[in-house]
Amino acid sequence: MRYAAVRDHGIVVALAGLVVALSLSTGTFLTKGNLVNVLDQAVVVGLLACGMTLCIVCGVFDLSVSAVLAVSAVVAVLVTRSAGVPAGYAAGVATGVLMGTVTGLVVALSRVHSFIATLALSIVYRGLAVVITGGAIVYPHAGQLDAFQALSLPTVLGGITVPTLVLAGAAAACWVLLAATTLGRAVHAVGGNAEAARLSGIRVAPVRVAVFAVSGACAGTAGLVMTTRAGSAQAGLGSLLELTAIAAVVIGGTSILGGEGAVWRCLAGVLILTLISNGFNLLGWDPTYKQVIEGLLILAAVTLDRLLRRTASGSPAR
Repeated sequence: MRYAAVRDHGIVVALAGLVVALSLSTGTFLTKGNLVNVLDQAVVVGLLACGMTLCIVCGVFDLSVSAVLAVSAVVAVLVTRSAGVPAGYAAGVATGVLMGTVTGLVVALSRVHSFIATLALSIVYRGLAVVITGGAIVYPHAGQLDAFQALSLPTVLGGITVPTLVLAGAAAACWVLLAATTLGRAVHAVGGNAEAARLSGIRVAPVRVAVFAVSGACAGTAGLVMTTRAGSAQAGLGSLLELTAIAAVVIGGTSILGGEGAVWRCLAGVLILTLISNGFNLLGWDPTYKQVIEGLLILAAVTLDRLLRRTASGSPAR
């Protein structure tokens, strides 16, 4: 199918073209240190984008992920202070799962559009983070700091960071879930046509709750990565990262209309955004213009998706 070929191969060509351009324009891009840095920089947005891909394929949006990230990070630090590092790590991820499930239940039970419901919940969750922290930055105890930051410090396989491996594991799990499980087929069906999915026997509400729970788990893991890097957490952590994650998913070719998408393409979108930032840094360009380029990429991706869909269906462009 021509639509699928352009969607799948286009993102690969764009990524390869960006790599070639940066390789030719700067002598430091292909160095080991820079490539490891690029992968490490992609971790947080990549984790959020993996969960966001499942949501968008299912036909819903999750604008609460950055707030979930912040609350999960705060909880991880506070539990670490009282119960130790392993318990703090577990609590951070579990908080993300719990909050994602709550988000899904609110969307399912209220029947408010997910865009509005999750936007409102993001404000609630940010407020919760402020209440928990009292507006202050929270730290592990001094004697716990080295152990707490252990997740972000080690490198393996010749320099690859542990957070990069965490992203690889999370992406693989989301990829398998979406592409090779009954739940994944249900996610595609609900995103393609929720009413038809309901009439075919799929329980739409539980499927949507499940993708929000997965998105929450990814956000909780991203919060854990961010707070272990910084050695602290605060209510404003990760602000507006949900928009970057959505941008990566859309640039990667996942349709905002739902029903179509793939985790590997969202990772390609994440890499494109990360390489653009890296290129601006290496070339010494004004980072203000980076936002202009990212915005144009999003607009181009959405426009291309719309045109290809119309071409595939035989409908005249309007």
